[in-house]
Amino acid sequence: MEELIEYIAKSLVDDPTAVKVRRRATGNSLILELHVAQHDTGRIIGKSGRVANAMRTLLQVQETAHSNKRIILKIL
Repeated sequence: MEELIEYIAKSLVDDPTAVKVRRRATGNSLILELHVAQHDTGRIIGKSGRVANAMRTLLQVQETAHSNKRIILKIL
């Protein structure tokens, strides 16, 4: 999952070296924190949040097949 988000993010940003994904598990949730350069945040979020929502949808589909944990994608 982290690799998928990292791949998508690196494909979208101007500074792919600044992309980092961190995974944290809390109870019934899995939190993925996506760190990008400040000037690339808009590219990751997209117009009206469409890119971020698309990444969240991909994560939900992938995780539903493997476990019952809720996935949260935080863009920092």
